Amino acid sequence: MANLHTSLGTLQLQNPVMTASGTFGYGLEFADIVRLDRLGAIIVKGTTLEPREGNPYPRMAETAQGMLNCVGLQNKGVAYFCEHIYPQVRTIGTHVIVNVSGHSIESYAACAEQLAALTDIPAIELNISCPNVKEGGMAFGTSAKSAAEVVREVRRVYPKTLIVKLSPNVTDIAEIARAAEAEGADAVSLINTLLGMAIDIEKRQPKLSIGTGGLSGPAVKPVAVRMVWQVAKAVKIPIVGLGGISSVADAVEFMMAGASAIQIGTANFVQPDISERIADGLSDWLDAHGCTDVREIIGAAL
Repeated sequence: MANLHTSLGTLQLQNPVMTASGTFGYGLEFADIVRLDRLGAIIVKGTTLEPREGNPYPRMAETAQGMLNCVGLQNKGVAYFCEHIYPQVRTIGTHVIVNVSGHSIESYAACAEQLAALTDIPAIELNISCPNVKEGGMAFGTSAKSAAEVVREVRRVYPKTLIVKLSPNVTDIAEIARAAEAEGADAVSLINTLLGMAIDIEKRQPKLSIGTGGLSGPAVKPVAVRMVWQVAKAVKIPIVGLGGISSVADAVEFMMAGASAIQIGTANFVQPDISERIADGLSDWLDAHGCTDVREIIGAAL
C-alpha cells in the first residue's frame, strides 16, 4: 500500500485529503457519516474576531456544474469557538484547522492570536480571499501589498503553521502567493470561489440577496488547476489545491499540478462521505499505477 503522508511546512498529514472551510461545518456534523480520523485534516467554517450574522437570505443558488453562495462568514466569533467548539473538536482524531477572516488587519491578528493559545489547533488558514463580505476578505487578497501586510501581522502573533488562502479574482495569483511566502506563510491554499452572479428571469432580480456571490463546484476546476500550476512554479512553500474536486482523478490532477494536499468543498453537499472515499481511492489509484509514495505525483506535470 502506497504511503500517503504529506506535509505543509512542519504540519504532518496522514494523507493529503482535507475538507474545505464552509462546507463541512466543524466536522462534528459529519461524524455519523464520515470516519473523521481517516482524513488528513478538517478545516472548520470561517471564524472572525466578533460574531457575524452573515448576509440576508437568499444566499445560495444552484448553477450548472456548481453553486453560488453569499453566506458572508456567519459565525459566533472566536471566543465562542474557543469556549464551546474547541473542547468538542480537539479529540476528533485528525488535525483541526481554523479558517480565519477579518475586516481589518488588526482583527485578523487578534483572532489568530487567540487561536494560537489552543494546544490542539496546529494551524490556521488565513482567508484573505472571501468575495462574500462587504469589507475585508477579498480586498486583502487582491493586491500583493495588502496581502503582505496582513500576513506579516498575523505571522508576528501566530507561531504555528500558517496557510494563506488566495483569491482567484486577481490578474496574477503568483504575485500574491510570492508576497505571502515572503512574509512567512508556511503554505498557500487555492483557489477560493470565483465571483459570479445569477438572475431570476421571472422576478427580474438577482438570485442572491447581495447580487453577487462565490462560484464553486466542478465548473471552476480548470481555472483552479491552472492557478495551482502557476503558483507551484512561483513559490517554494507547499500548496493546497481546491476548486471543484469531486473524484480521485480530480485530486490526482491537482497534485500533479503541484499541490501537496487538496481540499474537498462543494462535493460534500452532494455526497457527504466523498472526502473519505477520495482518501481511500487515492491509495488504490497509487497502487494501481505502481506508485509507492504519494509524493511521486506531486508536481509531476510541472
